[in-house]
Amino acid sequence: MSLSQILTPSIQKAIQALFDVSVDKIEFQTTRKEFEGDITMVIFPLLKVIKSNPVELGNKIGNYLVENVSEVARFNVVSGFLNIVIADSYYLDFFNGIKDNTKFGYVTPNPEDKAIMVEYSSPNTNKPLHLGHVRNNLLGYSVAEIIKASGKKVYKTQIINDRGIHICKSMLAWEKFGNGETPESTGLKGDKLVGKYYVEFDKAYKAEISQLMDAGKTEEEAKKQAPIIVEAQDMLKKWESGDEKVITLWKMMNQWVYDGFAITYSNLGVNFDRYYYESNTYLLGKDVVQVGLDKGVFEKDPDGSVWIDLTDEGLDRKIVLRSDGTAVYMTQDIGTAIQRVKDMPDVGGMVYTVGNEQDHHFKVLFLILKKLGFDWSSTLYHLSYGMVDLPSGKMKSREGTVVDADDLMQDMTDTAKQISEDLGKLDSYSAEEKGKLYKTIGLGALKYYILKIDPKKRILFNPEESVDFAGNTGPFIQYTYARIQSIIRKADFDFSNVTDTKELHEKEKELVKQIELFPEVIQNAAQNHSPALIANYTYDLVKEYNSFYQSVHILGEVDLTKKIFRVQLSQKVAEVIKTSFTLLGIEVPERM
Repeated sequence: MSLSQILTPSIQKAIQALFDVSVDKIEFQTTRKEFEGDITMVIFPLLKVIKSNPVELGNKIGNYLVENVSEVARFNVVSGFLNIVIADSYYLDFFNGIKDNTKFGYVTPNPEDKAIMVEYSSPNTNKPLHLGHVRNNLLGYSVAEIIKASGKKVYKTQIINDRGIHICKSMLAWEKFGNGETPESTGLKGDKLVGKYYVEFDKAYKAEISQLMDAGKTEEEAKKQAPIIVEAQDMLKKWESGDEKVITLWKMMNQWVYDGFAITYSNLGVNFDRYYYESNTYLLGKDVVQVGLDKGVFEKDPDGSVWIDLTDEGLDRKIVLRSDGTAVYMTQDIGTAIQRVKDMPDVGGMVYTVGNEQDHHFKVLFLILKKLGFDWSSTLYHLSYGMVDLPSGKMKSREGTVVDADDLMQDMTDTAKQISEDLGKLDSYSAEEKGKLYKTIGLGALKYYILKIDPKKRILFNPEESVDFAGNTGPFIQYTYARIQSIIRKADFDFSNVTDTKELHEKEKELVKQIELFPEVIQNAAQNHSPALIANYTYDLVKEYNSFYQSVHILGEVDLTKKIFRVQLSQKVAEVIKTSFTLLGIEVPERM
């Protein structure tokens, strides 16, 4: 229970006793740094029902709390603000109550609650995962873990875009230019090999367009008539008609990609509970179109195409079925959402982790599902996020200028190695220990840099800046964790028992107050779908710990009771750091 929850009934009782007035809500805020206090009550709203001077009113309530509430030690009033100082005993009781709880901050799920499905990654099988996918995966995975910690059952899922003209482009280019090479024969990961031919297709396509334009065709004509694009379109038709040769090629090359993705996901530290494939879902939703027509939700145009008019909702007209009877992406997404509820009846909400260029698409999707009468449509959420840019500019898959996810992770490991060696931090480590630690630091730097920023904001990713051992970075927090582990290893006495410390040093108190916030931060992060709240809370905790570390003796403290408490406090800080970083998908090193 938070301080505001503890104090609210006591303050309501005080107001009733002092002024014979009942109030429903008490407003609190964090005490400003220049004033003494642990929590501040805002007096001004009470002036509407109690005719009094705000300072006089604050003093009366403050005196009542000191006399009647054991948690309140003293107070001060500044203008219309009652700054309340909480007794050390409150914080000591709180700490002793949670110090041995290794699941502190987590809420046990209620079996009767509905589950939440979190969709992320959802790549195309014509190229490797890139930097944009990295942000998507890190966000989706972390949000799923945070929602789980907040007390919900969670399903992690993805839909793999394994069909369509873009897939056929890679397939056709491999047939034309590949000479039968495979991941085994080339030593390339399968997704990289397939991506290579996606780029090769684009090169050949551009060359043919140029030749046709030289022969007098317009650019638009050349793009439509280029032989290689005509062949790719023909291959897609054969795939849709079940041509055995095309299907065999499609299965082989897709499997190469799946195998490659599995390695990347493992290295990135993300996983999934359930997979959906567009090749199985692209026809879903067509039946729902007829239901929508019958309900008057959809309307049919003279050419046979089916639309929904959302202009009254500030959107536009959206096609849901082409005139030739083929589905569009919206139709498929409608069908897939309905299918997921059938597959997982206990799902009560879905989170779609998709970039902000699809904001309009999801507004339309959720509104259509609502109009079709699905009550669960109100529980759908688009986790919209900004793009990731590099100092060198935007990435382009067709031209092969993307930042490959595997290469990025290796570069981060190499950057961590270079910076660590320059600082001389790991001189006593074996080569194997160094290698593992470089990866932990490098990936931690990458993940933290991306997750500490609000999902909605665009990111300019700077690898060197992210692997800084000072400031709001992953390595800085990892280093603090490792420092605490060193303290615990050096503590050659039993520090497991409850201590009977009577008073807290100012820095001890501030640290316990920061720890106390953790459960609320998890709940807020889950409700806001924002790992940034966890990341920045952890940085604040680490800053508070380092201030504590600089201000008091820990192992050098002569008073055994104080020494035991400070080691216990350090240990708890380390546990919260580790828990926070686990929710972000980041490892912490025991030594560094």
